[in-house]
Amino acid sequence: MAAAINQARSALSKMFNREQYSHFTLQSDGEGDEGSHVEVRLSDDVVDDHAPSEQVGQPGGSPSYRPRPQQNYRKVCYLALGTLFIFIIGYLIGYVSHHSPRKEPITCDSEQEVGVAEEAIVESSLSWNDITSLLAQRLTPDAFNSRLSDVEQPDHAAGSRADGILEYHVFDSFKSLEMEPWTDVHYVQLQTANSQKPNRVLIGQEAVGQPKGYLAYSATGKAQGKAVYGNYGSQEDLMLLQTLKVELNGTVILLRATGQISLAQQVANVAALGVSAVLIYLDPKDYKFQPTTELYGHVHLGSGDPFTPGFPSFNHTKFPRTQSSGLPTVLAQSITAASAAKILSLIGGLESPLSFKGSLDNVKYTLGGASSEDVTVEVNNVLQDTEIHNVFGVIKGFTEPDQYVVLGAQRDSWGPGYAKATVGTTLLLELARAVSEMVHTDGFRPRRSLVFASWSAGEYGSVGSTEWLEGFFSSLDRRVFTYISLDGVVTGHGEFKASASPLLYSLLESTMKEVKNPIGFGESGKSLYDKVSGVNFEKAVFEPMKMEDSAYPFLAFSGIPSLSFRFVSQGSEAYPYYGTSLDNKDHLGYATAHRLSFLATGAGLVAGQLALRLVHDHVLRLDVQRYRTVLSQSVVKINQRLKQVTRDGSAESLSARWLIMALGSYSRAATDLNTDLLNTDLTDTLACHNINDRIMRVEHNLLSPYVSPKEVPFRHLLFGRGSHTLAALLEGEDREVLRTQLALATWTLQGCANAFSGDIWDSDNQI
Repeated sequence: MAAAINQARSALSKMFNREQYSHFTLQSDGEGDEGSHVEVRLSDDVVDDHAPSEQVGQPGGSPSYRPRPQQNYRKVCYLALGTLFIFIIGYLIGYVSHHSPRKEPITCDSEQEVGVAEEAIVESSLSWNDITSLLAQRLTPDAFNSRLSDVEQPDHAAGSRADGILEYHVFDSFKSLEMEPWTDVHYVQLQTANSQKPNRVLIGQEAVGQPKGYLAYSATGKAQGKAVYGNYGSQEDLMLLQTLKVELNGTVILLRATGQISLAQQVANVAALGVSAVLIYLDPKDYKFQPTTELYGHVHLGSGDPFTPGFPSFNHTKFPRTQSSGLPTVLAQSITAASAAKILSLIGGLESPLSFKGSLDNVKYTLGGASSEDVTVEVNNVLQDTEIHNVFGVIKGFTEPDQYVVLGAQRDSWGPGYAKATVGTTLLLELARAVSEMVHTDGFRPRRSLVFASWSAGEYGSVGSTEWLEGFFSSLDRRVFTYISLDGVVTGHGEFKASASPLLYSLLESTMKEVKNPIGFGESGKSLYDKVSGVNFEKAVFEPMKMEDSAYPFLAFSGIPSLSFRFVSQGSEAYPYYGTSLDNKDHLGYATAHRLSFLATGAGLVAGQLALRLVHDHVLRLDVQRYRTVLSQSVVKINQRLKQVTRDGSAESLSARWLIMALGSYSRAATDLNTDLLNTDLTDTLACHNINDRIMRVEHNLLSPYVSPKEVPFRHLLFGRGSHTLAALLEGEDREVLRTQLALATWTLQGCANAFSGDIWDSDNQI
């Protein structure tokens, strides 16, 4: 600043160098004649004491010099220009000092300057096609195979040393990619087999086996009773048993494992009928295994640590001991097919229906209850306080970093867990590497953040991920706009299946049109979508999301739009090797026709493009209109059901009218949102943020506010479990209870419509 002032002063000095001014004299710089020197008296009262006594001029002292008009005009111009120049300099100095932030000087060599320039060009020129091409170039079968060998472990149960080794590997991988990794620590109670006192099953006094496998979260103790056979333990199977007058109360029931019903649901179904214990085995009709194959699993009808339901298992939390309502009250134990054959050959009773028949050798499959000897089940499982670590890495967005999509994979497993955990963890690391390199090398600039999560204790019912959701429940719904699960993405070849929130239907459909089919076998250039083109897309691809799905707690507990998907063998119900030591590389290779790396790469491209589209576009690609169709289907069924209930006229006020009106409010809010979107300037960051904020309210506001997360953790109106759901309105018989359920469901749906309709004065309260 001082230099600028001196420079201005020097310029002024030069400008006025020819003339020097005082209060009284005007004198030229040159040594001209004396006639050029004149004294001007400005006032009679002002006299210079040092003035000469004699004036130069005509006699009498009268002034004889009068400046020329042209010279005065030039002096005035110089004065005006100087004043203007000083004003401009002062203004510029003030502007710079108040508006320019102080920055440390940055030194760049020539190579850095070229790199910055190239990066700016790449950022401005990357189209969506460029982004998908870059992802495909960096996510390859060879890279997957190379990473797979680093991840595979023979056994990595939650909290074990092997689980810890994998945890450090994931953490270090994220760190090497500059993803600022961190861990989320929980102290949970996991139930394991008692090595000092094994579980036992006896017929009379004869042991039929000491199984190594076990079902976590079973009740413990000893139970005894007549043995009966209940097929799969589905509601239909149990109704048939009751029709055939088979007594179930106090019995030990033997069930076949199935991919259609979870182990927890099987136990819950039979426990409701008063059985004392449940034995579950792998029948050779469903599972082509050796008869000595052990089965592992859990029977908690829920997710997370069942001893801290609804709240997180942090070390500093001192909640009173409580239990999840989904914990079984009966003993549950897995046994081998060989042990099951011994029991079935001795139980007697009626011959079972044809649908109950399995493939055990020399077994008639009778319904039981007629044996002279009881079956005794002894379960000695123990609860262990276990420290588990979830590992996270983040690629931060450049515009809205506080909003993010989460990609997650289970890290632990009983046994090798190749399809269950190894493939998913490998894909998680490969996707993190690919996207990170796109950002650091290729100039990709995501608007929003991508969070990569490695969960522990997934085998016990998504314990790690659920505890994280419980710990950050109050903020995640405003930040996480989608969860994409990488668990079990490859279990076969031939078909593509998915389970998702309806908000993600359209995005998955468009993604499948862009990703090439890795299972085409010569059908070069065809997309995944071509496999289902010409048929109803939703019926061909989507399946209901089950509670055992690792994406389920994100959707039904936290209200986050979620998606899981998988390549499966054509016609198969489920991957048969889950929960056994046979979930290894060889069996998965056989199930995928030895194209595991290609199928896994295809799965990675699906997950990657879903995530990148969500963080790249100005507006979130979550389609609120698709929910209207799903909601309408449920409301139509409820309306028909209520008409049947009120046919005798005894429940006049029991009507679906208000629920239908709430559905209308949702439909109008969805239409208005789409209209606002069409009229939004996509370059206006604030306008896009407001639209996205409204979209993100939809899923979360379908969680019922009228039930407790502790007692009813899965509060979603459509995908939850409990009396608050639309499905419950199709099952109840008590009319007063139905009336209450109808009112609460109506206001949950109306509240959702109000939440994303925009400003409060735009709310559509017509109820």
